Amino acid sequence: MALHNDFGNSGEKLAEEYLLRKGFSILEKNWRFKKAEIDIIAMIQNTLVVVEVKSRSSNYQGNPQDFVNHKKISLLVSAANEFVIRKNLDVSVRFDIIAILKTNNKMTLDHIENAFLHF
Repeated sequence: MALHNDFGNSGEKLAEEYLLRKGFSILEKNWRFKKAEIDIIAMIQNTLVVVEVKSRSSNYQGNPQDFVNHKKISLLVSAANEFVIRKNLDVSVRFDIIAILKTNNKMTLDHIENAFLHF
């Protein structure tokens, strides 16, 4: 299990570095509310970006982003809503997925903006 967590953590670190290079500011990492956890909460201009990082060592069972199901989306939306309320923010909110796939010891990153609608 530790190996899986190390891979997931390295994926989140890779995603964070990517977002910083793209001009995002990172507000929170691994932010929790009830049963939800948001991997990365970032800002770009006046948009709060809720980022779900999905790392996979193969796409044998599907692409990493295919593993974000309706229950996960619902949890992310409720957590993002709580974050906005707690911080008293007046921003638009966007939900992105960063999919990281490791094949042949090479990591590829796919940033999917507006990955799903939140209503």
